[in-house]
Amino acid sequence: MSSLSTKYQFIIEYFQKNNPNAKSELLYNNSFELLVAVVLSAQCTDKRVNMVTPTLFTQYPTAKTMASASVDEIFQLIKSISYPNNKAKHLHDLAEKLTTNFCGTVPQTREELMTLSGVGRKSANVILSVCYHQPAMAVDTHVFRVSHRLGIVSTGAKTPERVEQELVSNFPDELIAVAHHWLILHGRYVCTAIKPQCQTCGLNDICEKRNLKN
Repeated sequence: MSSLSTKYQFIIEYFQKNNPNAKSELLYNNSFELLVAVVLSAQCTDKRVNMVTPTLFTQYPTAKTMASASVDEIFQLIKSISYPNNKAKHLHDLAEKLTTNFCGTVPQTREELMTLSGVGRKSANVILSVCYHQPAMAVDTHVFRVSHRLGIVSTGAKTPERVEQELVSNFPDELIAVAHHWLILHGRYVCTAIKPQCQTCGLNDICEKRNLKN
């Protein structure tokens, strides 16, 4: 079985060759738009979010304009998204706080981001890595699943935060942001929850789950 460092090196080399410029599939033009899109994407597909956000951003292009809207006005524009009632309130409240506490700009620390309505650790890490190029690893269900299947985190990593810590400690700082996208996209399109595409996966040689079957 491959050593842990060998596995990480294999993964890095594979994705640098096959998907070197991996990035978020959410569509956005600035940090505020990404923040809104990330909040909307909770338990919802990026594809669906991208169908809603163009009109939303045209109507409310800044935190100040979104804060001035009513929750119901926001709801009407996002009602095809999952949990629209909660998310409309989240967007209104975070826009208000951005306007009042942060001069309308998206903060650059995890602690400050997590004070915003609808923003947990995972969402905060997305903003930090994508917008501010910090070595933050957002662990969603795809990253969690892929990491365990490949065997690049310990069996004791039972929580997203523990998985995050182990991934961050093993990927070089300068690759953590893109590695987040490598793992998400691999989980979304290859190492899927149901019927993973093991036959065509380029990581079979170092995959813990695959090798246990053989």
